[in-house]
Amino acid sequence: MSQPVFPAETRAAFAAAYPASPAKLLHRLTEHPLLTIDALAELAQALPAGEIEYNPGALPIGIAPDDVPKAQMGVVETIRTIGNSGSWVALKRVEQVPAYRDLLHALLGELRDVVEPRTGAMLLLEGYIFVSSPGSVTPFHFDPEHNILLQVMGEKTVTVFPVEDEDLLGAEAHELFHRGEHHRNLPWRDEFAAKGQAIPIGPGEAIHIPVKAPHWVQNGDQPSISLSVTWRSEWSYAEADARAFNHVLRRIGLRPASPGPFPAQNRAKALAWRALRRLRRAA
Repeated sequence: MSQPVFPAETRAAFAAAYPASPAKLLHRLTEHPLLTIDALAELAQALPAGEIEYNPGALPIGIAPDDVPKAQMGVVETIRTIGNSGSWVALKRVEQVPAYRDLLHALLGELRDVVEPRTGAMLLLEGYIFVSSPGSVTPFHFDPEHNILLQVMGEKTVTVFPVEDEDLLGAEAHELFHRGEHHRNLPWRDEFAAKGQAIPIGPGEAIHIPVKAPHWVQNGDQPSISLSVTWRSEWSYAEADARAFNHVLRRIGLRPASPGPFPAQNRAKALAWRALRRLRRAA
């Protein structure tokens, strides 16, 4: 890439928002040859089958994982006919293919000097590409990573909700998620809608989604390609480990306070959980 993907105004907007607030950003990836329909069909053939998720696109905002209907055609055909296949496809951990790893690392390298002084080293860099039919819905869910979603083709609206609102997502759901016992999809109630911030993005635009900010996505009336660049941090791992330790405290009858939002470090509970985990492994 001959010039930075993220222009100066985007770096400034990201610096003002990171890590706790959503923000609309700009990027220069709309013509990238790795992000065309043909290239993504080839990528789907190169990735392990377990790294591909594809579903019908006509889903409600809230749906239990077991209720999601199965796709009716193969993933390559789904991608090549995305304009009328009524589906959405997620190509996960694309950094397993060297060209996409190089792209991911170059993108996140542009932001490292903003990220690391605040939340620690950028860890577990991963990329996800979403190919979506017109009108597709990605249901209400949350993710454990820091995330920037870059829109390459088509339009979508990402509706983001406050991270710390436990009316949307109770403390126990956080704890079970970090123990692998709660799916990323979340129960939806219509009264949640008033708490969301709807952020439309088109080609050349992006959105920063904070760690575990609940959100859902509505595709526009054209096929869509989006690239999600994600990373974990020392801060995000500490929050996760503090949640896991809270689960232990809750099981013995205590009512622990939730981990503090950034800039709280949550070190004491995180260290306690890590020590307990080491003891369990040694037993």
